[in-house]
Amino acid sequence: MGFLMSKLWNLFGPEEHKVLILGLNNAGKTTILYKLCLGEVIYTTPTISCNVEEIVFKNFRFIMWDIGGQESLISTWSTYYTDAEFVIVVVDSSDVERLSTITVELHKLLSDKQLSKVAAVLIYANKQDIEGSRTPYEIMQLLNLTSIKELSWRVQGCCALTGAGLYQGLKWISLIFKTR
Repeated sequence: MGFLMSKLWNLFGPEEHKVLILGLNNAGKTTILYKLCLGEVIYTTPTISCNVEEIVFKNFRFIMWDIGGQESLISTWSTYYTDAEFVIVVVDSSDVERLSTITVELHKLLSDKQLSKVAAVLIYANKQDIEGSRTPYEIMQLLNLTSIKELSWRVQGCCALTGAGLYQGLKWISLIFKTR
């Protein structure tokens, strides 16, 4: 009976899921959000609090919370964790000096009890168009992702300016939700 009800529910509208977009400042979080939402690049100023947008993709409605990544705002990330089902971490693949900082923050947030509902983590290795950027495989190693055993994760190379790789990431997210 429950299976039948869930199938009927899906006929009336897309499933809604809260997705957090986190990362250090200047990683490209807001650019990715608006490229997915509007299909174009919107040049923005640094996000002081958050941007919230809805993206419908493959019968899923993702409520995307793009949280500011300035050093002074990282400590406030946990105030947005409630009811989050998915985390996207955006990494500037060309900013090797700050990869250790995002590694610490990533592992800290994944250990937070408020994120116990999180299904998986997508890492957008952004700025793949910049010469000298780390590859998705190198990002995986530098972020020590193989130590994460409790949930699924994926590193998706992308370029927020062109949109390359962005929809492959959303496709993976939707597959994770279909298998739940």
